[in-house]
Amino acid sequence: MRRALSENNNMATVGSIVEREVEKPIDREKTCPLLLRVFCNTGRHHMLSEYARGNTPANELQIYTWLDATLKELMSLVKEVNVDARRKGTYFDFAIVTPDSRSPVYRMNEIGSTCAGMKGKDDSVTLASKRFQIGDYLDIAITPPHLNRRARPY
Repeated sequence: MRRALSENNNMATVGSIVEREVEKPIDREKTCPLLLRVFCNTGRHHMLSEYARGNTPANELQIYTWLDATLKELMSLVKEVNVDARRKGTYFDFAIVTPDSRSPVYRMNEIGSTCAGMKGKDDSVTLASKRFQIGDYLDIAITPPHLNRRARPY
């Protein structure tokens, strides 16, 4: 929020202007990508204790990408290296794992889900729109169709 002066009947008053930040597209030709540390697990997210004391889960996938990367784009990159995740109907549940600023623990914030071979409402969600910061981790729970117990249609 910015403060601005406005004149009303020769009298200056202070009014507030609410500005909505529009997500600007990143020029991927001119902007250096960031290293995204991704941890995938089948059927569930990793436990937060696996991120404790400077540790991370053993199955790290490193992706160079930009903050405007969408969940659908990230799903495609994971499918390139994870053969089991390529089947139609496989769900990808994304969460950001970030250090807690007030204590020496990590917090997990679920940011959306996608499904291989289907369109969904979270496909166009970007890392930046969910306040991902460089240094955070991405935890993905991959649920193959044969393990999927979701009652709701995607």
